[in-house]
Amino acid sequence: MKCNFADTLLQCYFDGELSGRTAAEFERHMQHCAHCATELVDLDLLRGSLQLTQLYKPAPASLRRTINAYIHPVAPGRAVSQPLLWHWLAAAAAMLFIGLVLWKASPGLRSDDYQAELAGEIVEAHVRSLQPGQMTGITSNDERVVQGWLDSRTSFGVSVRDFANRGFSLRGGRLDTIEGRDVAVLVYERNGRPINVFIWPTREKDNPPRTGARQGFQWLDWRKGKLEFCAVSEADTADLERLQELISTSAQISRESH
Repeated sequence: MKCNFADTLLQCYFDGELSGRTAAEFERHMQHCAHCATELVDLDLLRGSLQLTQLYKPAPASLRRTINAYIHPVAPGRAVSQPLLWHWLAAAAAMLFIGLVLWKASPGLRSDDYQAELAGEIVEAHVRSLQPGQMTGITSNDERVVQGWLDSRTSFGVSVRDFANRGFSLRGGRLDTIEGRDVAVLVYERNGRPINVFIWPTREKDNPPRTGARQGFQWLDWRKGKLEFCAVSEADTADLERLQELISTSAQISRESH
């Protein structure tokens, strides 16, 4: 199955157009996404093949001299032979595969820095949403209305539930962008305080909730059923934990009913 990164980031990464942090995130993603790793190697193979065919025409010497006047001169060298190119690409693919195996076999190699950076960007998105008119794209406490609005704008399913009878009132939903990818956001209210629940697809296995604080806001992140969730609010951590239980339970019931 094609992942969201293949559509949003892979080509930009291949062309060297990503910022340092986003490029680093995509490289971490490739360590556990065989699809993106394969597509990246295929793009490299295609570029090399095009350069070695008759379609590739070297620039005239006059044009090369003009360009070289604006960049650091590079000493001319021999053209790379086709066998050497294929050997280099094969070695690169092998190294990528080895890295993938090591990453899966050694969870200790995974750094918490990425999680901290991700939480930081989500908290910043939460702060932006507190500005007038930014909280919701659809304002409604009707589960079906919010569900339909999100379904028409996302490529992954989000289960929408109102927990007003449990103290968490649904206020609507919106779309946001985190680390270069689209995420769905459900907006709840607890004792007058908004709670943003950011949701996006993941290939990682389910994991129990992790909590943290940033800029005076509490966040709680968890994975369930190929989706990752991160709830952010000024509300107490206990409130976020209770909302997490309600969302996870309702999602489980919804899957079982189907």
